[in-house]
Formats: sequence, C-alpha cells, structure tokens
Amino acid sequence: MTVSDPKKYATGFSDGLAPVTSIDVARHGSVSEMLKELSHTAFGGRCLGEGADTLEAMIRDPECLVVMTLSGAMTVAKQGLLVCEMLERGWIQAIISTGALMAHGLVEAAGMTHFKYDGRFTDKELYDKGYDRVYDTLELEKNLDDTELIVREVLNSLPEGTTLHSALIFKAIGKYLAETTPHDARAILKSAYKMNVPVFVPAFTDSELGLDVALHNRIRLREGKERRTYDPFFDLEQYTQLVAVQKHTGIFTIGGGVPRNWAQQLGPFVDIMEKRLGMPPKGFRFRYGVRVCPEPVHWGGLSGCTYSEGVSWGKFVAPHDGGRFSEILADATIAWPFLVRGMIERLGDKPPQKNLKPPAKNLEEAVAATAK
Repeated sequence: MTVSDPKKYATGFSDGLAPVTSIDVARHGSVSEMLKELSHTAFGGRCLGEGADTLEAMIRDPECLVVMTLSGAMTVAKQGLLVCEMLERGWIQAIISTGALMAHGLVEAAGMTHFKYDGRFTDKELYDKGYDRVYDTLELEKNLDDTELIVREVLNSLPEGTTLHSALIFKAIGKYLAETTPHDARAILKSAYKMNVPVFVPAFTDSELGLDVALHNRIRLREGKERRTYDPFFDLEQYTQLVAVQKHTGIFTIGGGVPRNWAQQLGPFVDIMEKRLGMPPKGFRFRYGVRVCPEPVHWGGLSGCTYSEGVSWGKFVAPHDGGRFSEILADATIAWPFLVRGMIERLGDKPPQKNLKPPAKNLEEAVAATAK
C-alpha cells in the first residue's frame, strides 16, 4: 500500500481552513448552541448558523444602526411578534416594509383574527363569503373594513395642511394603538412608536392602507375640503438623514422586493448627490447584511441578487474591506424564529449599548457626514 507523501499534499489545517464537524443534536439544549453547531456544518444549515453570527455582530456593534426590511405576508403568517421582539429589545433602529404587511399587522393589532385556509371552499366561494386568501391563510374583508375606520380616525386627527408620507402616518397609527389598546397588547406599529423607530413604506399606494388614504381624500372632497398631499420623498429624506450619518450600518432583510432595494439604494443616492451636486465625495455603504429569502440568484430578479452584486452598485462595503454578509436561502417562517430565539439567548434582556449619531437636520448635512 502506497502512502501519500505528506510533503506533496496540503492538509487543510496547513492553509488555515476551518474544519466542518458533525452536528450532535443531543449535546446542547439551547437554540443558540444549535445555531453555533450549524455554522460548522454545510449547505443551508451553515448559512443559518453563520447568519446568526452576523446578525449578532451587527446588533452588538455599538456604532451600527440596524435597518430591517420586510416583505411577504409575514403578519398574516403570524410572524409579527418577531418584529416586536426585535424592536422592544433595541435591536432595530429603522423599518422598511411593504404596505400590505403593515395593513395585516394593523388588523391583528386591533384584535381581529386571521384564519387557516380550508380547501373545502373554492376561491370564488371565498370571495362571496368575504374571505381574502393569502397563500394558506385567510384575511377577512370585514377586518379590512374595520381597519379603515381606524385609519380614517387617525388621519382626521392630523392638522390641516399636513403633507402625508408613510413614516408620519405609521407614527400616528402607532400613537393611536399605544393610547387605545391594552398595555400588554403587542403590535409592530405600537412597539415602533414606543421605541421611536420610524417605519417607511416606499410603495405605500400598493396596499390596503394606501387605498384607505385614497378613500380618505375622496371623502374630504365630498365634504368640500382639499385633498391631503402625499409626498414619498419626505420618507427618502428622513431615512437618509437618519442612516447616512452613522459610522456603521447593517441591514436585516426578510424577503426582498421594494423594501430591500429602497433601503439599499441609499448608497447610490448619496453617490449621485456627491457627484452631480458637487459635494465632497465621502460615500455611504452598508457594513453588515443578513438576508432570509428563498429566491435564488439565477432567476435574475432583485430579490435574489447577492450582497456581492450590491457591492458593484456602491451599496455595500466589500468583504475584503470589512463587509460582513450572510445569505440564508430559506422560508422566513422557518428560519427567522430560530434566529430571534438564538439572539435572545445570546444577548439576554439588556438592550445593546449603542452610540449612534442623531439624525442630520437636512440632506446636505447627512451627505457631508457620511463616512466610508
């Protein structure tokens, strides 16, 4: 039997490679420990384990502002308390979401119920009964009608002449929930309001809440009042003034779509202001990123684009320059609860110590304060 010459082949250890190890499910009793073991395995398990480590790093970084982006039917899917948990523990400093996700979350916040889809009914029968199907779950048309009454009350409470934008509307709804729901009742917008975390919905009109605002304006016109103006660029400026001034920023993404890209396009926005307005070039990039999304890159869609691709657009710090990113190709309803539970075990109940800068007073100040 011929033995390989040990001088001819590398050993793995000789090149500083990290070994993979078999997972022992009987060895540890916590989710955090399980995630740590998964990071030393392979495939999706390794992605989940390494994603937990990256998420922990960005939360612990005292100079890192963390942005959460949300898409998909996560509130209908009963993942809303995960958002509340991350908000209330001080892990998140800004949220960008789809409008539908916030609309269904408001339904839940108001004490209304979603139901499992029952295959005995056709979609036509569901329509006739006032059931709106979201994959395998049902939203009630009555829920949406009752929610519109809440939105109408909130909008009517705003001073005349107020220019609407999504962060303003959701802050007002959060305040309403904080004042009208039981103290121990939890809801995303209520938690965001209490923690002073802004909630942005870039595609606001693409939602039930957007339709509610449109209806509000029709009612105002019938009453002889002027319609309220909605300006989405107020959101873009407020977001830029909050995020661009920070030394480090991280992004935690569930799904993809408009929320993901709107949050990420801050880098290109700062770049073009610097180049086209003759401002000093300093730049803005996300330093950390964790994405939970089953969309693969080969479909060519935005939701599947990698953080590496984002580096080419000036959205992220490249890994060799200190960027740290994790892609978890999984259903968020499976992976996300484990991530949050693991973080609770690792970080405990005490909020992370953050040394974040206050928002800039205007866009020019925000761009001037950006740091590579």
